Amino acid sequence: MKTLRYRSQDPEVYFLEEVLQQLGYSVYVSTYFGKDTDAAVRDFQKKNDLVIDGVVGLKTWSKLLSARDNLFSFSDKLLSEADLKQFAEDFDVELAAVKAVNEVESSGKGFLIDGRPRILFEGHIFWRQLKKRGLNPADFVTDYTKDVLYESWTRSHYKGGAEEYERLEKAAGISDLDAVHNAAYASASYGSYQIMGFHYESLGYPSVDAFVAHMYTHERAHLEAFGKFLKANNLLRHLKSKNWAAFAKGYNGPGYAQNKYDIKLEKAYQKYSNA
Repeated sequence: MKTLRYRSQDPEVYFLEEVLQQLGYSVYVSTYFGKDTDAAVRDFQKKNDLVIDGVVGLKTWSKLLSARDNLFSFSDKLLSEADLKQFAEDFDVELAAVKAVNEVESSGKGFLIDGRPRILFEGHIFWRQLKKRGLNPADFVTDYTKDVLYESWTRSHYKGGAEEYERLEKAAGISDLDAVHNAAYASASYGSYQIMGFHYESLGYPSVDAFVAHMYTHERAHLEAFGKFLKANNLLRHLKSKNWAAFAKGYNGPGYAQNKYDIKLEKAYQKYSNA
């Protein structure tokens, strides 16, 4: 495990914050080691007779990972090399290109440490999904629901990790109507490739619940849904030709350049093609 400290930015920070959240600390789960995480680490170190320095090195990692039983209930749901090879064969795409996309576009792993697929709930999408079902979103806005139902995008209500499920369940529970339940589950992104639930129909799933249930099974299911998404949105041609800018624009939207997704994809491809 990497040594992490305040202001570290790394995928392993996400895992660290997941563990802290599982241990009862209220931290925002992301790839950035912020002040909340620093405070939680120092508290954990104090309670476990460690040096209180906020640095997550070998000793702190060892204590963290032994603090909970059955911490890694996702470990039997991970992609293998064979899965990526099969995907490349099925879609007639170069394996190095598949590995590049898997590295850059996946979120590192598709499951929380408690075995549920990673999600991110989008309150502005929930607003649109309610309208799509003939409901007036404003009728459901209260002080209780304002962090899960709003008209314009904001990241201010994101919690990350397992706490995103609390937001999803709150949204689904604002009414007993099936339409509200379906709208809520369609308004979260799921798994390794963070595919929005509302895509279920275009990807061939009979219902949003069927899509979500599939996401619970294995990272292989996430890869399968990703392949369907690429096919449905005509993105495989860009992957085959290694047109990284066109691929990133189609998958990540017009803001892809700001986040350098195309550059990251090309660098990852070069790494795997030269391996």
